[in-house]
Amino acid sequence: MATATARHILVATEEECLKLKTEIEGGADFGEVAKLNSSCPSRMRGGDLGAFGPGQMVKEFDEVVFTGEIGKVLGPVKTQFGYHLLEVTKRW
Repeated sequence: MATATARHILVATEEECLKLKTEIEGGADFGEVAKLNSSCPSRMRGGDLGAFGPGQMVKEFDEVVFTGEIGKVLGPVKTQFGYHLLEVTKRW
């Protein structure tokens, strides 16, 4: 079974998500942006979600984590919780 590590930023609106993505792509540190803006408790760890397998996260999140490019800022991804920016840090 596949396993991945990822970090994310969770915000309420797509507009806010796109704004933060632009900041990160412009050189801002993903972890710092997560600490300052994410509504998820993982913000205290720079958005780090640790290791997980398929099915442990919501479907929309899983699809991106297990198919998206590693090391790239992915999203916005809309889930029942809001809008996410994701960065897959490792997959094996």
